[in-house]
Amino acid sequence: MASVQQIAAAANGISASLLLCGHSHLPRVVALPDGRLIVNPGSVGLPAYDDDHPYPHRVENGSPHARYAICERGGDGWRIDLRAVPYDFRAAAQLAGENGAPDWARWLSSGWVAQ
Repeated sequence: MASVQQIAAAANGISASLLLCGHSHLPRVVALPDGRLIVNPGSVGLPAYDDDHPYPHRVENGSPHARYAICERGGDGWRIDLRAVPYDFRAAAQLAGENGAPDWARWLSSGWVAQ
């Protein structure tokens, strides 16, 4: 997981007060030292996985829920609400299994790499 310093370096030169990102599959809100917020809502359909690129790593949310974020700007700044909602993850996992991806089936049905 990236440190605040690494995230701030990646956001260098971007002046927006709210930066939205994804791809890590991890729901997270990071406040930078200058007050900007970085928001990653998580994953809609892959709450866990492992990979070896660019280095061996594992991501686990611990539940099969789909995730999204609501970002509202108010007089005192941004309000970020990270949401986890149920969906038919069993059907998604079954489809993954039927298509020869038992690892994806496990990840989709549990939110964990290993059960």
